[in-house]
Amino acid sequence: MKQLIIKQLIVNADDFGMAEGVNRAILEAHDRGIVTSASLLAGGAAFASAVAMAREAPGLGVGVHLNLTEGRPCADPAHVCALLTPQGFFFPGASRLASRLLRSRVLLPQIEIEFRAQIEKVRDAGIEPSHLDGHQHVHMWPSIFALAARLADEYRIPGMRCSRERRAPVQGLLRRKGSAGSKILKQYGVGVALGLLAVGARKTLRRAGVAAPDYFYGVSATGFLDAATLEAILRDLPEGVSELMCHPGYTDEALRASATRLVAQREAELEALTRPEIRNLARELGIQLVNYRELGKKQFKPQN
Repeated sequence: MKQLIIKQLIVNADDFGMAEGVNRAILEAHDRGIVTSASLLAGGAAFASAVAMAREAPGLGVGVHLNLTEGRPCADPAHVCALLTPQGFFFPGASRLASRLLRSRVLLPQIEIEFRAQIEKVRDAGIEPSHLDGHQHVHMWPSIFALAARLADEYRIPGMRCSRERRAPVQGLLRRKGSAGSKILKQYGVGVALGLLAVGARKTLRRAGVAAPDYFYGVSATGFLDAATLEAILRDLPEGVSELMCHPGYTDEALRASATRLVAQREAELEALTRPEIRNLARELGIQLVNYRELGKKQFKPQN
């Protein structure tokens, strides 16, 4: 008897709540495309409208996009002052955060205070988070990952992202977007570094009883995700549960004013994610489009 091969894909849109244009695009990519999940910035300028939109989209899984590198904190600034500039903003850049974490013993306790504030703000808005991940992958630093996994278990959040890319579609991207070659290779390097940080991540998740997809895609294609790359990822999908990270959005003044480097590219991603032929291909390949809630039902370890 032929064994049934089940391929499931979570298509997660990051930065929900960053700007109104991002919110609209994520809901459009969910309604008309393949997006099944979104990660919500608790401190985002468009948080309230994202919450309202999420209530109208019950099929969209919504997690917390843990943030330590952009904007202002959700916690009382007096309690997280080591994370902030004199002006009260997070220090920009994940690499700077990592270097400061190595030098300071007070940083991790303050990160816990801030993460709790972000999770509780989302829950207080009426959303039970389906997962945790990190803005600019800040959750992948080992000590932060262990903290986030512990909080996921405590708050009974079923899943967490593990940003260890299965396969980077670099060659295809370089062929189609050769003028951006240096940026593509730099992003590939980010993926390699995240893979090294992720070496012990799955053991951490198992100890905490928190689920994660078996495979992950999207780091190397960040800022360059197009229909051809989507097709290559769908055809490469192995048996099990995979996650694809994406960043759809409409360009508006709020997005231009934000610190993100991803502006115009977001509309190109939206176009690719909503192409009927992409959704049809997923169906033809027998891929089930799911969110982290389905993952949690299958793999979450109950507490006594």
